[in-house]
Amino acid sequence: LACLACRTMGASRALLAAALATFLAPASGASAALRPTRPLSRLPTAPRSWVRLMFSGIVEEMGHVEELRADEGLPLWDGTTGEGWRLTVRGKKVLEGAELGCSIAVNGVCLTVMSFDETRFEVGLAPETMRRTNLAPGRAKVGDRVNLERALPADGRNSGHFVQGHVDGVGEVVRRTPEGDSLWMEVRAPPEVLRHVVPKGFIAVDGTSLTVCEVDRQASTFTFMLVAYTQQHVILPHKEVGSLVNLEVDVVGKYVGEAV
Repeated sequence: LACLACRTMGASRALLAAALATFLAPASGASAALRPTRPLSRLPTAPRSWVRLMFSGIVEEMGHVEELRADEGLPLWDGTTGEGWRLTVRGKKVLEGAELGCSIAVNGVCLTVMSFDETRFEVGLAPETMRRTNLAPGRAKVGDRVNLERALPADGRNSGHFVQGHVDGVGEVVRRTPEGDSLWMEVRAPPEVLRHVVPKGFIAVDGTSLTVCEVDRQASTFTFMLVAYTQQHVILPHKEVGSLVNLEVDVVGKYVGEAV
């Protein structure tokens, strides 16, 4: 058993090392290839003097969906055009230091900025994003509140946990219960997501870094608690029973789970 444990730990460390190497690898000229495709003026940008890797789940501001539309004339790599979806979000703080091609998490979904001005930015939604998240047409609508966070500098303070912005699936709010100045919330999650959720572990819900309180495998649900401060700074308290939320489980737990 001891040898098996050593091999398991060694495999886990190797997987984590490979994952971190991927996160730290610089992008190969991604921002230079992008250009605005709508008449939103480009702001002066901060120099890229640091690597920005992932997110922390500490929401910087709440924005609003301004527009969600289909676009049939998206330019592709080979000179042809394709059909896709564009999402325009109103925000301010997350646009400080923004540049074309930078990453902003919208409800926990890592998205690439295609154009922006002082108060709004536009991103594209890939088919996988539409399948996996609550940003798809029919799930999101104009006026919806969204959580926003910029990508972290590699040497930045992480007050949450490692959040990739790669949503695993959507869950459904099934219960809300006040307790003192806090708010309990219970979410039903797909089984393939719930298998990675453990009590006192991390989970990102609509991009908010949270601690799991309880897990009910039979009901396929988990709970978390929002303290008073968090309630004032994220969109989750505005989610009614039946609302959909984006779920991303702890990536470290996923790597370890695949290694054993």
